[in-house]
Amino acid sequence: MDHAKAQEQRRLMKVVSVMTSGVPGGGEFAAVNMLEALSARGHQSVMLTDQLELAVRCNLEAREIDLGPKLSRSSYRGLLARWPLLLARLRGELEHEWPYDVLLVHFKKEQLLAACLPQRLRAMLVWAEWGPVPNEMRTGLGRRAYVAAARHTDVVMAVSAATRESLRGAGMPAERIHVVPNALRVDDLSFNVAGRERVRREHGIPADAPVVGCISRFHPKKRNDVVVDAVVRLRRADVHLVMAGEGSSEADLRRRARPLGERAHFLPAPGRDLANVCSTFDVSVFCPSPTEGAPLAVIHSMLAARPCVATASEGVDGLIVPGAGTVVSPEHDAAAVADVLRQYLHDAPRRVREGAVARSIAERLCAAPAVAARIERLLLNARR
Repeated sequence: MDHAKAQEQRRLMKVVSVMTSGVPGGGEFAAVNMLEALSARGHQSVMLTDQLELAVRCNLEAREIDLGPKLSRSSYRGLLARWPLLLARLRGELEHEWPYDVLLVHFKKEQLLAACLPQRLRAMLVWAEWGPVPNEMRTGLGRRAYVAAARHTDVVMAVSAATRESLRGAGMPAERIHVVPNALRVDDLSFNVAGRERVRREHGIPADAPVVGCISRFHPKKRNDVVVDAVVRLRRADVHLVMAGEGSSEADLRRRARPLGERAHFLPAPGRDLANVCSTFDVSVFCPSPTEGAPLAVIHSMLAARPCVATASEGVDGLIVPGAGTVVSPEHDAAAVADVLRQYLHDAPRRVREGAVARSIAERLCAAPAVAARIERLLLNARR
């Protein structure tokens, strides 16, 4: 390939990403990581969002926009009543950003809104799907609206193979769906001895105490109650539990953890301290909701060389494999999880061995430069 052709194929793009959800979670952080990776390859990434703090944290260009809450059973009536206003608001912001090459949308509300835009403003319309299609979009009117909106897409990026199959099952054109893993700066997320010691010291955890950790959004759909109950069932006076996150179910989790006394530690969402918090754990536990994509909590723990125990299989196919962690069966069973944790806590060589394998898997799948180059190729091919 001659130099001129190579330069043409590397033509830099302006990507406008629309992401409004009210509360940051795994999908929001994954979306920001994707934009950051594209920016690192020289593309201009602009966020239209109600979460400016996420963009500022990663030095991304951002504009504030309010498009209401996420689409859900409780919000859809209010959103429908405001639909013309929300569409006009989105259209106005996109006119301000025009011209651009790619319109990237992440969640169902924005996907449906984008389908109503003039064709010019849809540019190349790309959906990022961070998990399986929710039940409301698999049948009836929800499915019909979702499939109709999908007809306007040029590229759909599914975060995992399971997500891809969910999209196909919902009626998404299979030829448009491509599996694109999370993009992470893997060199910045690794086991850190000094960070482990500092976090433990700050929270009164002895240096030699076994720690079971969980990083999650505290929401009833996330079965974080299972890991709390499992650690209580261990009945060991030396084991500490670290729950890092925020959300509406925190009060219930704290109540469940009372038998642990001062050995239960509730930390805010780690943010920039993520690698150090993961390094604090000896075993990481993931408690999935029914609609997980490729959970960042698992990948971050793997990059910190921590073996990961999942209380169910949602979202972890291809991540937690034999020799790099354990998917517990029966699912969400605190007694079964406690039995698995006992095995890990009694076998330090196994933890080291499986943690190293987990790290290598996460590096191979999620290194940001490789993922960004993959996205770039998809978009360039779609433009031809």
